[in-house]
Amino acid sequence: MMTFLAKMKVKEGREDDFVRLAKALTEKVRANEPDTLAYEFYKLRDEERGYAVYEQFSSEEAEQAHQNTPYFAELAPDLIDCLDGTYVRTYLDPLD
Repeated sequence: MMTFLAKMKVKEGREDDFVRLAKALTEKVRANEPDTLAYEFYKLRDEERGYAVYEQFSSEEAEQAHQNTPYFAELAPDLIDCLDGTYVRTYLDPLD
């Protein structure tokens, strides 16, 4: 299993675009990727224009397949264009 939280900041004036694209991508992921166990964007309360996406995949291969879908190729560049800087992934491991 692969789980992470990616945090990002959105450019001023681009929040509406970002939210629209994030919702469109989430809808496609949930409808087409059974090996994507969780995929949800969040607005961060304590960071101005801060957002995060929580992603959980059944395997690293499932995460790679996610990144190779046509809808990811279509939507991701525009999502990334909304960012002020880049995103930072924090990988999460379950407690055993």
